[in-house]
Amino acid sequence: MRMLELFQGNKKLLKITDKFDPKADVVLYVGDALELLNQVPDETVELVVTSPPYNIGKSYEKRIPLSEYQALQEKVVKEAVRITKPYGSICWQVGNYVENSRIIPLDILLYPIFEKFGLILRNRIIWHFGHGLHARKRFSGRYEVILWFTKSDDYIFNLDAVRIPQKYPGKKYYKGPKKGMLSGNPLGKNPSDVWEIPNVKANHPEKTMHPAQFPIELVERLVLALTNPGGWVVDPFIGVGSTAIAALMHQRKVAGADIINKYIEIAKERINLLMEGKLRIRPMGKPVYTPSRSNTLHRAIFNKDPGAGSNEKGF
Repeated sequence: MRMLELFQGNKKLLKITDKFDPKADVVLYVGDALELLNQVPDETVELVVTSPPYNIGKSYEKRIPLSEYQALQEKVVKEAVRITKPYGSICWQVGNYVENSRIIPLDILLYPIFEKFGLILRNRIIWHFGHGLHARKRFSGRYEVILWFTKSDDYIFNLDAVRIPQKYPGKKYYKGPKKGMLSGNPLGKNPSDVWEIPNVKANHPEKTMHPAQFPIELVERLVLALTNPGGWVVDPFIGVGSTAIAALMHQRKVAGADIINKYIEIAKERINLLMEGKLRIRPMGKPVYTPSRSNTLHRAIFNKDPGAGSNEKGF
């Protein structure tokens, strides 16, 4: 087992190892996901979160019959259940299997596997994004799904850590016993089960060579809500390390595997940049789009809103 210690000046920052070690801060394993998961002791992890290959023939996967794909996923899920603490969570972020313009939603295909192991589905989170492939024989896909499961009814859920700004932060009750009091939580509102977060395309600040990289913010919200500081987060298909970045940003430990050595090397480079304060990250909660006044006027005209952008004498 090889151990790497990162330093900043004389201060020790992280212990990174290539095989699972409870004393490490980061485990980055080059090899099969099951090989890493087999190293993790029972009920060690607070969160297993991943975006597995979709079996659509990307550069990092070999397309196989769906029955074989399901069987492989079941082996990974079985290990994920074994290593997760009784109060922990398992999150699977998936899209569609596509063949000849026919789609099969992978969350539907895989759900029976999670049910088989007694997991409880808490949310089917919709991740909505604005960019993707343009379809010609169907509507263009602009969302994927995160299945959030728990092992029991007693589980970590830190809602306050992921609240978002209220739409009307100063809104108050206008009648009844709470008249004059704020009607919304002052810490913000529940982010709901529809998350609008840009996907990582060419102009995204986090973009690397990985063809299906997911944004740090997507997993960051799960890390904050479903784990506590110091807890272990495991990503069986860690790619270029977005899960590692999200975990380390919030004082969690992280382990992950990938069969492609170059991706693991990029993950290490990104962790180094994070420790140096040089990693480019899209901040959590940053608005996806802030319309300019000209665009606001354009929409008002298009929608025939006589009030927008006008004065007393009319537009």
